[in-house]
Amino acid sequence: MGTTVGTTVYADPVAETMRFVGNQPRTVAETRVPINLLEDLALKILYLTGELSLSQLANRMQLHLGVIQEIFEHIRKEQFVEVVGLVGTVHRIVTTSKGQAEAQSVMARDMYAGPAPVSLSAYVEVIRAQSVMDVVVHRPDLQRAFENLVVSDSMLDQLGAALVSGQSIILYGPTGTGKTVLAETLPRIYKDSVWIPYAVEVHGQIITVFDPLVHKSRQEAMPGECDRRWVLCRRPRVMVGGELTMQLLDLQLNPALGYYSAALQMKANNGILIIDDFGRQRIRPEELLNRWIVPMDRRIDFLTLAGGNKFEIPFDMIVAFSTNLNPASLADEAFMRRIQTKIKVTYVNYEQFHEISRRVCAKAGLEYDASVVDGFTKVLADLHQPLRACYPRDIIQHICWKAKYEDVQPLFTLDAIREACDRYFLGPSSDVETT
Repeated sequence: MGTTVGTTVYADPVAETMRFVGNQPRTVAETRVPINLLEDLALKILYLTGELSLSQLANRMQLHLGVIQEIFEHIRKEQFVEVVGLVGTVHRIVTTSKGQAEAQSVMARDMYAGPAPVSLSAYVEVIRAQSVMDVVVHRPDLQRAFENLVVSDSMLDQLGAALVSGQSIILYGPTGTGKTVLAETLPRIYKDSVWIPYAVEVHGQIITVFDPLVHKSRQEAMPGECDRRWVLCRRPRVMVGGELTMQLLDLQLNPALGYYSAALQMKANNGILIIDDFGRQRIRPEELLNRWIVPMDRRIDFLTLAGGNKFEIPFDMIVAFSTNLNPASLADEAFMRRIQTKIKVTYVNYEQFHEISRRVCAKAGLEYDASVVDGFTKVLADLHQPLRACYPRDIIQHICWKAKYEDVQPLFTLDAIREACDRYFLGPSSDVETT
């Protein structure tokens, strides 16, 4: 089945996106990266690894053998390497004493020894070519992505319209209503793939971008002739909560290694960045909002290298804020205007509570009983608790934990629910002694 880009349907989505990164460059000039940087990278890899064939060096740098041959001729002329043998017709090389000294000098500046980087201009071109704003989704896509959750049609339609816009959204409402789960599920809507570079070269500096903890690789689907400095991945989903600091929004320079890790939003480009528990971060909401008011409006961001050089990158992502605080207390009108979609996520209704309970029981291996759920809702009413979407999962977990402790089969009964609620909810304040 194909994918839709704009109004055109392509039978082979991977083949279509190949045009974004192109075939492997065959010459140093085609890499769009300075030759001295590639030479330094080759020397570092050789110094750290020892003897390598040119083919092995090409694999480590993710470059075509023709590019490696060109690099080899340069560093051989400088007497940094020497040939120690052949594998078929391919040279095996090692660093000379002069090359080792040069490698040590280079590594004193930076110790990056991974795949060759792409140029900043190439990075910008590819990010814009596969923009999240160009993805078209429809109601069946939302229904398929959220089929494991109990979500109303009206909520799906609001989320779908927000995704089509490519603009940022805020999910707000009381605790336990499923805002975080909704935000986490949003990336499932995307069925296409995007290209993420291993690293980007900016003003002679290396910035690593591909992060296996964030980017879900689809290397098995990569065409053999593509530029191997890029990794085919699912659209990124980056999620942060209370640990978010201003430092994460800037380039991370590792002083011991001498190269940078990409900022949070750079890793999230072409995908979704989820700010969970917005308003409870280690930075004040207005600091974050002031940092992003221009990027969210103009869809560009500016990052700064340690030497003070600033450069521009696309800010191409949907930022999904999730909060149980009043949004009006977190941001002024100017910023809230830039969050085009505000979706209130409230308590579930009686039928939804039953359906969630049924699904949680099935997942836990318990026998669902509608009369027990009716009793569950009455227990909650007696405790002056609304029907939160999280309660079936949380209370049934308590039932299973207790049964596991007692080494018995868990049972979904009203008595078990009452006992679990006693452990789950805070008692009246009068029951707690104060000093």
